[in-house]
Amino acid sequence: MLVELSHITRSFRVARRDAGMKQALRSLFSREYTVIKALDDVSFKICEGEIVGYIGPNGAGKSTTIKIMSGILVPDSGSCVIDGLVPWKNRRRHAENIGVVFGQRSQLWWDVPVADSFELIRDIYRVPEADYKKRLYELVETLGLSEILRTPARQLSLGQRMRCEIAASLLHGPKLLFLDEPTIGLDAVSKLAVREFIKRQNCERGTTIILTTHDVRDIEALAERVLLIGHGRILFDGTFQKLLAEAPGAENPEQALAEVYRKYEIL
Repeated sequence: MLVELSHITRSFRVARRDAGMKQALRSLFSREYTVIKALDDVSFKICEGEIVGYIGPNGAGKSTTIKIMSGILVPDSGSCVIDGLVPWKNRRRHAENIGVVFGQRSQLWWDVPVADSFELIRDIYRVPEADYKKRLYELVETLGLSEILRTPARQLSLGQRMRCEIAASLLHGPKLLFLDEPTIGLDAVSKLAVREFIKRQNCERGTTIILTTHDVRDIEALAERVLLIGHGRILFDGTFQKLLAEAPGAENPEQALAEVYRKYEIL
């Protein structure tokens, strides 16, 4: 078993105040907080080589789960073991085994050419020169990056940047890849290219992939198994087709998923 989460909980304190200068001044001396339970007794297991879709509406707890599994956040309670390591206790060793792509955050240096960002990432992970050159060549050829390696990240289109982000996350050869909204904002052609690459990475390299997305077509194309989370709880664990079968009258997958969300009262 590569990933095992057991009874994970995580809460956040959020400051609240009404609008207006008077309320702003009052909050300087007395703040009102609301406790938000982002994860509530989350448990699941993922085997090596699986592609798992982790889906749910905004605020359901998807990104919080990814951050715990990647070692960025520490849960309030529960256990998380990935490839024999506890992410937040063994952060350096754990980072060597995972790759993370956040669709709305970049790991590329904004004002330098993409090739320089790749070199810096190689140094951070201490990837041997021969392994780095081999992986870089494969990634550049597969993702079509040869024409943009000398371009600063800030001058790339969104589709070009996302392809570079995925390449950067795989330069050190991770066993587990987290993809958080990897096709957000991409055009149809770029989405197809990214999906095809993800499938090849899984089939040829055996990379385990956890995919969070709002795009039903991403899940349909890539993941046989899905985990549905809502209100911080796992509500469904099974095949995507079985999940869609819970809305038999739907005309398309998007409508079916919306019906499922309504059924579980998570819209």
